[in-house]
Amino acid sequence: MDAQGKAGGFIAGVGEAAEALRALFPETPLQENDYLSKKTGARVFLKREDLTPVRSYKLRGAFNFFRKAVAGGAGEANFVCASAGNHAQGFAYVCRHFGRRGVVFMPVTTPQQKIDKTRIFGGVFVEIRLVGDFFDDCYRAAHQFAAESGGMMVPPFDHPDIIEGQATVAFEIAAQMQRETDAKITESLIVLPVGGGGLASGVTRFLRDSEQAGEFAFAEPAGAASLQQALVEDRPVRLAQVDNFVDGAAVAEIGAEPFSHLQGFDASAVHLVPENRLCATMIEMLNIEGVVLEPAGALAIDALKDFSPETLAGRTVVAVVSGGNFDFERLPDVKERALRFEGLKKYFIFRFPQRPGALRDFLDLLGPEDDITRFEYLKKSARNFGSVLIGIETRNRANFDVLTERFDKAGWAHQDITDNDTIAGLII
Repeated sequence: MDAQGKAGGFIAGVGEAAEALRALFPETPLQENDYLSKKTGARVFLKREDLTPVRSYKLRGAFNFFRKAVAGGAGEANFVCASAGNHAQGFAYVCRHFGRRGVVFMPVTTPQQKIDKTRIFGGVFVEIRLVGDFFDDCYRAAHQFAAESGGMMVPPFDHPDIIEGQATVAFEIAAQMQRETDAKITESLIVLPVGGGGLASGVTRFLRDSEQAGEFAFAEPAGAASLQQALVEDRPVRLAQVDNFVDGAAVAEIGAEPFSHLQGFDASAVHLVPENRLCATMIEMLNIEGVVLEPAGALAIDALKDFSPETLAGRTVVAVVSGGNFDFERLPDVKERALRFEGLKKYFIFRFPQRPGALRDFLDLLGPEDDITRFEYLKKSARNFGSVLIGIETRNRANFDVLTERFDKAGWAHQDITDNDTIAGLII
């Protein structure tokens, strides 16, 4: 089949998948966001994949995989997946929809909330097996089980049917922009979050094949830049180390099938989102817009900070909000990271004199907007001085310039460890 035939086949397949999906849920909204539009100077639309029944787009790919497998005579074999997050929940929901048995492998360390949600979505059709402390352990166990039992693995992103299912996001965006707005998708900037690449490859391929492509930008966690590295080296590369904070997109190696569709992009199209900055975006969207986002779900919105006002002025931007499965037990950590990124919270180690009145002398140096949030002796055996960890939060980042000047003038020896990942990781 020639290139035109392949393109037409993919477009038709995505259309069929989108139509079939309506048995599960209606189109997710494409919402114009006044706050982000005013902030950026662009006309910003959010594709709200956090509003699917499982609060992420992963349901689309899993449904399309099952739909084709069942139509192809998959029989009564178990479907199998390995996931600690959104893929597991989408998988479970689809198992129940089709009335097929499924086995989900999750690490033992998976939060109970995610285990419970997966069990609720799957009901009697899903069995959950907790194996190993890390994802790689349960992934190997899932493959071994599938091979020994004749089960069918349902991958999270690295499969043509998964990509076709995720491409229904683009099918809906194109229809919604034409039907509900006066904006042209061919002149728009489409910002896509990237983990394994299933969503990004599906959206870009559909819009390109249907000649509706505008400009694309990709948002990856700074600590898991598998797409950018693959584009630099022109092949999928397994990262030696991954920061798992953005758990929905912290993938060590971009999928081979997704990369085959993305490899023509320049590495400069990938925006690496710092994890702490991402936390500030999550808090911002929660406090101002009342939108609950998981870290991966905020990637595309946060990436807008990388564009200058001149670049975005007057443009139409579509940011795909990929998920809202946020565990609120993580909120203190997210707030902490956000404050540190914004320069409103710092941690210092002070050489604290061991004498009466020393603490009062220190407190007198603080301003009316400064607050001590942590005070802890790290070394208590010193006779004249002791090392003290002090966390300080303030309302204006400029206050720290005044504070450090006061510390120096008063002779208080100190070290700012806020951005020292090694030390901060051990004691904060």
